[in-house]
Amino acid sequence: MAALPPMPNLLAFEAVARRRSFALAAAELHLTASAISHQIARLETHLAIKLFERSAHGVRLSPAGEQYLSRVSGALAAIATATDDMRQGVSNSLYVHCSPSLATQWLMPRLHLFAQAHPDISLNLSAAHTHSDFALGQVDMDIRYGVPRWPNLVVEPLFEERIAPLASPAFIRQHRLKRPDQLLRVPLIQSNVSVVQWSDWFAEFSDKRAPDRFALRFDRAHMSFDAAAQGLGVALESTTTGSKYLAEGKLRPVLGMDKSIRVKAHFAVYPARHGKRPPVEAFLSWLHHEAAATSTSSMPRARN
Repeated sequence: MAALPPMPNLLAFEAVARRRSFALAAAELHLTASAISHQIARLETHLAIKLFERSAHGVRLSPAGEQYLSRVSGALAAIATATDDMRQGVSNSLYVHCSPSLATQWLMPRLHLFAQAHPDISLNLSAAHTHSDFALGQVDMDIRYGVPRWPNLVVEPLFEERIAPLASPAFIRQHRLKRPDQLLRVPLIQSNVSVVQWSDWFAEFSDKRAPDRFALRFDRAHMSFDAAAQGLGVALESTTTGSKYLAEGKLRPVLGMDKSIRVKAHFAVYPARHGKRPPVEAFLSWLHHEAAATSTSSMPRARN
């Protein structure tokens, strides 16, 4: 392992970068401004780069400093969190990051089952479209959505999904939707981040092209589900993620499940070394059990 900079140097750097002031950083760390300046100088010498640009208007990070901060701040936060956990007696913690729609629509309704099975594990869950940087040491595993192009990580598919046009029963009756070409006459809802787009669906099931414009566009699947349930149009979404809407009768596959596209788009992703941690092993086992139960669910029933 390469020689690490002294921790006081890193703490001084993070404080100055965050406060944009040597004086404020000094007050926060209970040091003099001169001492902070010396800490920064030592770190710049250690790295052989200039971290800050000073002017009459104050201090700001150099481009190299910005890049270094993006890595260091996360590592320091991870150390602080681990320390806080130990002080509070939390030795069996688990940090999971998940794609937003799966977190809200699929994972959250099931988390009580994990908590009941593993009351000794302290679970921390975050959700965003961006993937975790495991080098920062903040997250144990990701549940990612997309095309699995993540080298040097363990990638485990969770379940196969069916992507189908979905609409409210009233909307389907009103527009008498029975054929793929009829969808071009009604408002279509676009999910910007979906791995399956309307162009893919029309190429598969129609000789017509998908429209260039859409009635509504969203970057969260749950907003597409809500819009379709309100009768605002037809959403092209996962019957797995939207299983609650289907089970409650708020949405139905417009043309049946034989007009759906099969995909594997949700994955458990983690560094191999993380898989050896007991909390990660327990969560992965539970996750695959729930995913298998989802795949064999009868709502909606897939037809071949």
